Amino acid sequence: MTEIPLFPLSATLLPHGRMPLQIFEQRYLQLVKDSMRRGEGFGIVRIERGAEAGSNDLPEVAPIGTVARIVDWDQLDNGLLGITVEGGQRFRPSELWREDSGLIRAQVELLPEPETATMVEDWEPMRVVLKGLAMHPHVERIGLSIDFDDAWQVGYTLVQLLPIDERDKVRLLSLESADALMSALDQVLSVLGGPA
Repeated sequence: MTEIPLFPLSATLLPHGRMPLQIFEQRYLQLVKDSMRRGEGFGIVRIERGAEAGSNDLPEVAPIGTVARIVDWDQLDNGLLGITVEGGQRFRPSELWREDSGLIRAQVELLPEPETATMVEDWEPMRVVLKGLAMHPHVERIGLSIDFDDAWQVGYTLVQLLPIDERDKVRLLSLESADALMSALDQVLSVLGGPA
């Protein structure tokens, strides 16, 4: 077990995915400062019940989350701190507690990183969709670095970018084989594409 600070959100971060965040609460400003100074990540996990910000109650969180590392930061036009995080290793949170500062910490089980899975012909539609999305200005702006030959990177990045319900993103994050992830994504794309 490892102890890490948590940044609970209503959204899900996937390995290799990137997410912009606006930081305004003091506890999270300190978290960002500590993370950058130490070169360490923090956990992003989806809130299943409870408040995202401003509450002193512990939220109920998803059974799986992702370690985030800060890859960019800037002061936004509204005066807030903007950061971009990139997803890394997955984890399973167990015991959660709140520090005096309001920051939530947790004991987590860090899950092994999956070995590279070579793309196969059946998964080619996922690569095509992702290459199309990668040319969108919003996606270009967040600066994704994608190995289009690694099924895990293609799959996780698609899950991050597609308009999928956050509960489904958590389910896809928990899958343990590239084949299961790509099969599930194939079904998602069929639904998003609508009837032929």
